[in-house]
Amino acid sequence: MTSKGNRSITDLGTLKALAHPLRMQLYRGLCVARSATASQLADQVDEAVSLVSYHLRKLAEHGLIEEAETASGDGRERWWRPASQGVSIRDEDFRDAPERTAAHLAATRLFHEQRVDLYRRYLDERPAWSAEWNSAALDSESLLRLTAAELGELREELLALARKYDEKGRAAEAAGDVEGRENVALHAYGFPFRG
Repeated sequence: MTSKGNRSITDLGTLKALAHPLRMQLYRGLCVARSATASQLADQVDEAVSLVSYHLRKLAEHGLIEEAETASGDGRERWWRPASQGVSIRDEDFRDAPERTAAHLAATRLFHEQRVDLYRRYLDERPAWSAEWNSAALDSESLLRLTAAELGELREELLALARKYDEKGRAAEAAGDVEGRENVALHAYGFPFRG
């Protein structure tokens, strides 16, 4: 059963398992679909079912995904779902050794590149979205003067707000309110820089 909340990744093996480009795409696809077969995911990522099945098993070995109940009448199909609502990977958990620091940095870069690709795809497809969706879409930059503690507080407030809206949307969807709902990606970065 999918656990409520995020799973904190602190071990190098799990980080490396997730920080594979195709595996991260598959994991993200499962988070969006909530459950899917290797065949369905293979269609999404344009890869062979056998390759997708291999990578799904690797994600399962690290407890990132798990088998799900069959959502169709075909008992031969193997369904997968995320083992938690998401994952959290914190810098402080990977600072204790150069190899762990380098792996965390590589994973962070991969995740960022995939997020940028997702946003670029939205921009390319923007004319196909309604005026309502385009007006609601968020693209902003704020240049703030904060302490590290204030940035941490801002991070926690933003995460809590995102969780609030996620829970609200999931509850409405579970109650049958699906009209007009779409998958929405919210990417927020807050980091120090010097002019």
